[in-house]
Amino acid sequence: MSDNDRLAQLSRAGVSIWLDDLSRERLTSGNLAELIRDKHVVGVTTNPTIFAAALSNGEAYDEQVRELAARGADVNAAVRELTTTDVRNAADVFRDVYTATGGVDGRVSIEVDPGLARDTGKTVAEAADLWKTVDRPNIFVKIPATEQGLPAITKTLAQGISVNVTLIFSVERYRAVIDAFFAGLEQARENGHDLSGIQSVASFFVSRVDSEVDKRLEAIGTGEAMALRGEAAIANARLAYAAYEELFGTQRWKDLAEAGAAPQRPLWASTGVKNPDYSDTRYVDELVVSGTVNTMPEKTLDAAADHAEFKGDRVSGSGAEAQRVFDKLSAAGIDVADVFRTLEDEGVEKFDKSWAELLDTVTGQLDKAKG
Repeated sequence: MSDNDRLAQLSRAGVSIWLDDLSRERLTSGNLAELIRDKHVVGVTTNPTIFAAALSNGEAYDEQVRELAARGADVNAAVRELTTTDVRNAADVFRDVYTATGGVDGRVSIEVDPGLARDTGKTVAEAADLWKTVDRPNIFVKIPATEQGLPAITKTLAQGISVNVTLIFSVERYRAVIDAFFAGLEQARENGHDLSGIQSVASFFVSRVDSEVDKRLEAIGTGEAMALRGEAAIANARLAYAAYEELFGTQRWKDLAEAGAAPQRPLWASTGVKNPDYSDTRYVDELVVSGTVNTMPEKTLDAAADHAEFKGDRVSGSGAEAQRVFDKLSAAGIDVADVFRTLEDEGVEKFDKSWAELLDTVTGQLDKAKG
């Protein structure tokens, strides 16, 4: 099977292939357009880590940095302009995909400042500002699914802004995210917005769950525990999909759908495999189900194109089997609730650290440009 055949097969199965990366170089070199044409990529996600890496490498941003320095822009304004420029230009590259899919795909995500993850009001304000600044209909504003982020998701959707909910680890929190989504659409309808123009995805993180649970299983060290390594992440994603099927089958959702709303699609994030003992395409192969998104680092995208082994839908109807995995994890001594608290805290902390690195990098570039 050729590269295109594998990714075409995934696309035909109803999985939207998104790239988990963006840089000025990808845009100016034509690489992003090539991935759309040759690798069936129909969207892009970004985060502070991605932007920190992009801005610290190469000279692609030098000209804009010099312009910003000449205008006397401070570091926060410079970061905002550099990142929103990339997202705006990427959205333009994806405009044909956006049109062809009726607004479902062709999306580019940009995240609110992670330092605001625990502040509802400031998150809502920044989301609205990012939406206005980028000024493209085919973007998502990313809001983390912290407890404080949940009402921010509702309030942002209520303004007619499309949202990518990020950093979801537990099924319990995912259920709360869906509730926040429903409430946001209900308020948007009351506010007079056309629900058909509002899109959302819920980014459910995958590989980090295996990394954290496997570490704890190895610390326990029993045969029962060791046999469960590598089982948690896919089971967790399957439980999330079972929750999706349940809640999007309710009358509450049917009422919104009748008003023109599109469902909030599950998005499998963190699909790059971190344990070399596992297949590098396992979080693609095992999570094929129609109506979902899989956002991949380029390394994972290339691996999937080269040797993925799709076995059809292995997600629908798998909730009971997935629950048995978690029952075994609990019996083996894994505190599942603590796993998810740890992952959320680490996720916010990592993005906050990357944001600080981004600010430091741009500060250095501005100082250099000023001479």
